[in-house]
Amino acid sequence: MVELIITEKPAQAEKIATALADTKPTKRTVNRVSFYELKHKGKSILVGCAVGHLFGLAKSKKGTSGKIPNFDIEWKPKYEISKGAEYTRNYVNILKNLAKRADKFTVATDYDVEGSVIGFNVVKFICGQKDAKRMKFSTLTKDELIDSYEKANKHLDFPRIEAGKTRHKLDWYYGINISNALTQAIKKGAKRFRLMSTGRVQGPTLKLIVKREESIKKFKPKKYWEIFLEGELNKKKILAKHKKDKFQKKEDVTKILKNTKGKKAIVSKITKRITTVNPPTPFDLTTLQIEAFRALRITPKETSKLAQDLYTAGLISYPRTSSQKLPIAINYKKILKQLSKNKDFSKSCELLLSKSKLKPNEGKKDDPAHPAVYPTGERGKFSGRSKLLYELIVRRFFAVFGDPARKESTNVKIDVNKEEFSFSGSIIVEKGWYELYGRFVDTKEIIIKNVNEGDEVKKPKINDEEKETQPPKRYTQASIIKEMESLRLGTKSTRAIIVDALAQRRYIDGIRLEATPIGMALIKNLEKYAPEILDEKLTREFEEDMEKIMDNKHSEEKILAKARKVLTTIINKFKKNELEIGKALAKATKDENLIGKCPNCEKGRLMIRFGKFGRFIACNGYPKCKTIYSLPSALVKAHDELCKECGKPQLKIIKKGKKPQILCIDPACKTKTGHLSKEKLKEMKAIDSGKLKKKCPKCKEGNLKVRKSIYGLFISCDGYPKCRYIETDKPIKKTKS
Repeated sequence: MVELIITEKPAQAEKIATALADTKPTKRTVNRVSFYELKHKGKSILVGCAVGHLFGLAKSKKGTSGKIPNFDIEWKPKYEISKGAEYTRNYVNILKNLAKRADKFTVATDYDVEGSVIGFNVVKFICGQKDAKRMKFSTLTKDELIDSYEKANKHLDFPRIEAGKTRHKLDWYYGINISNALTQAIKKGAKRFRLMSTGRVQGPTLKLIVKREESIKKFKPKKYWEIFLEGELNKKKILAKHKKDKFQKKEDVTKILKNTKGKKAIVSKITKRITTVNPPTPFDLTTLQIEAFRALRITPKETSKLAQDLYTAGLISYPRTSSQKLPIAINYKKILKQLSKNKDFSKSCELLLSKSKLKPNEGKKDDPAHPAVYPTGERGKFSGRSKLLYELIVRRFFAVFGDPARKESTNVKIDVNKEEFSFSGSIIVEKGWYELYGRFVDTKEIIIKNVNEGDEVKKPKINDEEKETQPPKRYTQASIIKEMESLRLGTKSTRAIIVDALAQRRYIDGIRLEATPIGMALIKNLEKYAPEILDEKLTREFEEDMEKIMDNKHSEEKILAKARKVLTTIINKFKKNELEIGKALAKATKDENLIGKCPNCEKGRLMIRFGKFGRFIACNGYPKCKTIYSLPSALVKAHDELCKECGKPQLKIIKKGKKPQILCIDPACKTKTGHLSKEKLKEMKAIDSGKLKKKCPKCKEGNLKVRKSIYGLFISCDGYPKCRYIETDKPIKKTKS
């Protein structure tokens, strides 16, 4: 008897194999894919892995006619759907070979909707089975993995699987059909291609950002005044504000200034109040993303990735959870004892272990699949942002067991000829959980001492400040995710991905999320011609329907039938108004592609164009003006300021995980060629004009040529890609051949 355990990722396969092996598992690698052979209590076990989803949805053979809407879909290997997923072929082949050797099967993928679908598809399409055993665990620690294996469910979690399959099909129905309809519309209206997309959750989310943007643009500031008292109180400077706060009429301000001029400022009343601040609740994924953005400026999407890496390394529990609860079975004291070995945490661990009882301050949210996020106590090596996020998770774990903090607030009222001013301060009288949360505590002390009623403010100055009301604040990546959660748009695992997708499509921009012209045009047209796409109520209904599937109260087909009916209505409306939608979107994308004035002709404008070999910048005065510049394979936007060196337009280059770059469009600009010697520039000029010919010193066959990119000038072999020789005064990193 041989058992095959199927994991979601390679690192999990190694953890499970190591945990279960009686001695040491044997690691075998074929075509860069590893699997493990081991004995557990004398039983033969194979451990193989997927690499995320090995199967995806695609049009079935009968659905390849290009019709919209198209609901004829089927599960296919990822490598058949996308060239970028070719690497998954080896994983499929290895699992097929392992399945032939096995007669028992166990799924050990993540215990959530996505993990359940991944495991089921492997069992069904690769192993040829209808059912298997199911392991459930929240950490990759040895003890929990062994316990999970010994207590594995006899059957797969079919309600969760059906809910997951339904979600995939719903997202495909909406995403593919509506995106194709939009892309066809703009092709018809603009006579050119521009990939457009939206979806079941993307649309309502973008609508939130656009509506906020519209409110900002419509906002008309109103003047108001505030009155302040500056002075010295017991040799310390103070700033107090008039009790009325904002004044709408200037004459009221003038009257108060006149009434208080030259008058004494006397402390009339001091009020002290003690407030209790309860410990925070444990992290679920959303609160972790929000807090990481606030405290560490790590984006929600990066937080999700870093947390998943920490989980895979066995350092924290499963992060994609909705729970704010920590079951007692977790064994808090054991974790604290392990964490105490780290000198950065030893003092906090000692404090908590001295308590007679450890009881976390839990939140309301629960998740039947996984508890809240917590550290396992395991040791590991990490650095950079992973280390920062891990510290935040550990500190939060400490804080939830802490005592309430107590703050003393002091309010000082000052009388100036019967006009009341006041200022406030606060101090922490009992640190409680603040001490455990450390540098992540979001509070500041303003100390007020040695102030008594009847004290006189020395050198008082009373002045007014004219201000304007401010428009609503734009969403941040953290606040939009919080709003999505409150409206039940998307899932804990997909919200950050959806926001990132909106940015990649150029519908939104910036740290403070600003809707772009194309994003605003998209929502405006969808509201006019297909408002159902943006209906957050309908999106929420589908989420509730999928929860009912998990509770065995709904069926996949019933929900999909409802979706097909809604989408057919939407697409029919689209077809009737396709030209109008396309023209409106085309107008918005025209502005989006404008880079600036052409530096080589008087009337031309530089525009982003799409050609056979990709995007480039060219003058719209072509063919009279043949100015052209290359573009990198990254998100590119026009920059507001011209290059200070040459006066030409600049671009903002945005690449995933990197800080945006501001670069001049001209590859020969001094900002890029300043590092090159005069001799090198002279040589480049000669090679470029054809006066100088040089053989490539690497391959000895090709000729050297000058290439021009957004990053500057460089010499390379004309035999690229066979020969990847590159030469500059300042070496460019060579790519592997």
